[in-house]
Amino acid sequence: MNSSKTKIGILGGGQLGKMMIEESLKLNVEFNVLENDLDCPCNSLADNFILGKLTDEEKINELAAISDVLTYEIEHVNTSALLKLEEEGKKIIPSPRILKIIQDKGLQKTFYSENNIPTSNYFLVENKSEWTNAIKNLGAEKFVAKTRKDGYDGKGVCILNSYEVLNNPSAIPFDGACVLEEFVNCKKELSVIVAKDVFGNILCYPIVEMEFDAVANLVTFLFAPADISIDIEKKAKQISLQAVDALNSPGLFAVELFLTQDDTILINEIAPRPHNSGHHTIEACNTSQFEQLVRILIGLPLGNTNLIQAAAMINLLGDTTFTGHYRLKYLNELEEMDGVYIHLYGKKESKPMRKLGHITVTANTLEEVKSKAKKVMDFAGFEKA
Repeated sequence: MNSSKTKIGILGGGQLGKMMIEESLKLNVEFNVLENDLDCPCNSLADNFILGKLTDEEKINELAAISDVLTYEIEHVNTSALLKLEEEGKKIIPSPRILKIIQDKGLQKTFYSENNIPTSNYFLVENKSEWTNAIKNLGAEKFVAKTRKDGYDGKGVCILNSYEVLNNPSAIPFDGACVLEEFVNCKKELSVIVAKDVFGNILCYPIVEMEFDAVANLVTFLFAPADISIDIEKKAKQISLQAVDALNSPGLFAVELFLTQDDTILINEIAPRPHNSGHHTIEACNTSQFEQLVRILIGLPLGNTNLIQAAAMINLLGDTTFTGHYRLKYLNELEEMDGVYIHLYGKKESKPMRKLGHITVTANTLEEVKSKAKKVMDFAGFEKA
């Protein structure tokens, strides 16, 4: 790497960008950020900050003009503007070609089918009139409806009973283009972070498993390594590598997988950026997912992805009872715990279920880390400041 700083432009100024910058201070880089909110987590850390929408072509071009390479920490950006810049020779990682696929859940499912990547059965519908045939053809008791565009964090996703919808079309929750896919009764949900550099080298991080609250149907925490057999691990990594290889671009990718009751592995979705299921890598791996992406952006070799210790990650979400200034209720108690690392994203205001931070827990064994994480969850709440 030469002595002049590589200038990285990030579309999006949220917590993923913040952690990218924090994890790369030891590297010789400069960060430019485009975001529509002056109070975003990245603003205080960016070398240059551009205030503007992620869909504004003029602002994107302004970011490109002061950056050697562009990346994005959110999918909801102006893909057409990025494709135009890529055609003009601007380096963008991952390629906006991938973003075009990922932004549309229908194109994403079609991509899996065309590349022989196992995924759940599905049908694409353009409007409500096509639902009846699609549901009948799926032949499943339950199915998942997803809007093709603009869904995130559960928005634009609905689990439905086939019989109820067929007998009551007014229960159809979405207008417009959707993916209807068979509901997967899975044994486990897994995630694999895959890193691919500009030279074509590719590495997987140890597989992450998500633990759910059976009553609330919410992820309680993520842990690594996943509690799976060596055969399942090999199969999950093979499918993840196959998917990333087919995307044909350098970058960092989170591949979300279902492990079914009969140990079949199906791909759910891919995120072409750092991901919630990789936050633990900051403390638990030799190279964090954030530093890894920066290494890819500036042309360094991939960093070691091995786990140093078993780890769990707990999301810190805004309390449902208030909006406004906030503080961690049991900060002192958490800070006294060994192997517990608190990350607050610097968001000015708490809102119900807003991601405000996360806690990573490390320990020598998986059993120990799970036990410790469950204790930490009792102290992981916010109160009004």
